[in-house]
Amino acid sequence: MSMDVEESVQLRNEGVEELQPAEGLSVSRWAPLNWFRMLANEMHWTFVFGVVVIYGISQGIGGGLTRVSSDYYWKDVQMVQPSEAQVYNGITSIPWIVKPLWGLLTDVLPVAGYQRRPYLILAGLLGVISMLVLSLHNKLHIVFALLSLTAGSAGVAIADVTIDACAAQNSVNHPSLAHDIQSLCGLSSSIGALLGFSISGVLVHLMGSQGVLGLLSVPAALVFLVGTVLNEPHVPNFTYSEVYPKLLAANQTMWTTLKCPDVWGPCLYMYFSLALSWSIDEGMFYWYTDPKAGPAFSQEIIGFMFSVGSAGSLLGVLLYQNVLKDYPVRSLLFWSQLLLGVSGMLDLILVLRLNLKVEMPDYFFVVIVACVYQMIARIKWLPLFVLSAKLCPPGIEGTFFALLMSIDNAGILTSSWGGGLLLHILKVTRTEFKNLWVAILIRSIMRILPLTLLYLVPRSDQHSTILGTDVFKTKEVPETLEAEKNIELVALVDNTQ
Repeated sequence: MSMDVEESVQLRNEGVEELQPAEGLSVSRWAPLNWFRMLANEMHWTFVFGVVVIYGISQGIGGGLTRVSSDYYWKDVQMVQPSEAQVYNGITSIPWIVKPLWGLLTDVLPVAGYQRRPYLILAGLLGVISMLVLSLHNKLHIVFALLSLTAGSAGVAIADVTIDACAAQNSVNHPSLAHDIQSLCGLSSSIGALLGFSISGVLVHLMGSQGVLGLLSVPAALVFLVGTVLNEPHVPNFTYSEVYPKLLAANQTMWTTLKCPDVWGPCLYMYFSLALSWSIDEGMFYWYTDPKAGPAFSQEIIGFMFSVGSAGSLLGVLLYQNVLKDYPVRSLLFWSQLLLGVSGMLDLILVLRLNLKVEMPDYFFVVIVACVYQMIARIKWLPLFVLSAKLCPPGIEGTFFALLMSIDNAGILTSSWGGGLLLHILKVTRTEFKNLWVAILIRSIMRILPLTLLYLVPRSDQHSTILGTDVFKTKEVPETLEAEKNIELVALVDNTQ
């Protein structure tokens, strides 16, 4: 056990002892509450509140509600084809591709003397306004609907990067609590996602897709509230002439790092492993809800299916942590990528109705498919997150990790648009699904193609160092970037430890 972990455990134990309840009540009963109080005392309650709101409510619950309600919004309100919905969902993910921009801005460009609060306020305003527009306008033009959903996505992305920076700063200032911070982030996100997907179908059934989108203004308003109360020091008389040199220095450092073969190789693999796995989720969603060709699933079943997928993702985390974390990266990526392709064939069984021939109900079968796919996908991406952490140059770890995640998001965008093009070519429409099985077959084969690029990933285990100190020598790094390292790394990688 490392010294930081030992100190963290000791501090947690001390916190429990100090806050132990009276009257003989067991410590275990009060341990979670004491843990929250300890974190609030050490790092200020507004930070803990911000993590719970942004990770748990905005991204967790809000993400689950957005996924289901936006699918029904495109299908039932805008009346678009599945190929179009696939492309539109890709466009709404663009704010996540430019996450390094948000990270750099929060690092080097304070507003009114504050680095984090103005960006959280902006994120909250974007979310509230965009969701209310979608909810209150019954005949919103499709262009403005797309802009509103993209603006809402931007609000979530900006809040995500900003709270990541706050978590990074607290991890630097309180190193013994770094793992506790990540536990708080992971716990909030996981519980929020499960809750969001679990209630999404019921809420869409009761309120309609526009009603649920309007309800999403509440998480955005809470993000705005976090921005107004967040405890951070005020820095007056900031010299804005320093912004451009700092941005230029950070960009030069990132470009120099990307030119290293041990960096651009894994980056290419991460991009193509997503880009080649064409997504046809909207075609499947339209088929799921079709009363003639498909099983005509209700909103409740769709929401429950996604919630089971989240449970499968958590199962993948547990399996990775307890069994697979010591395996070589290449071996783990090979088998997980192969299993992703094979698992895609399960959709083929469903669409061809082969499951009914063995008397397996559609509902039961689709739940198994969702759980298996999300579990395998999580096992695949956890070692890639760890690998990404090892590729970051010293001093700008956070911003560079955000860049790596943006490369992944670019792959997701390519996957979404490629899948939309495939659905269009095969003429899969709102009511026509005879070629959907062909799309599933092509998608499953495409998922296996990244195996040919595995040579780009270094031969190493998940605990070894990829970049030595002599591989990359950084120039002088801006003080702000040095202090605010691990912006994105803190939120994603440490959850695997």
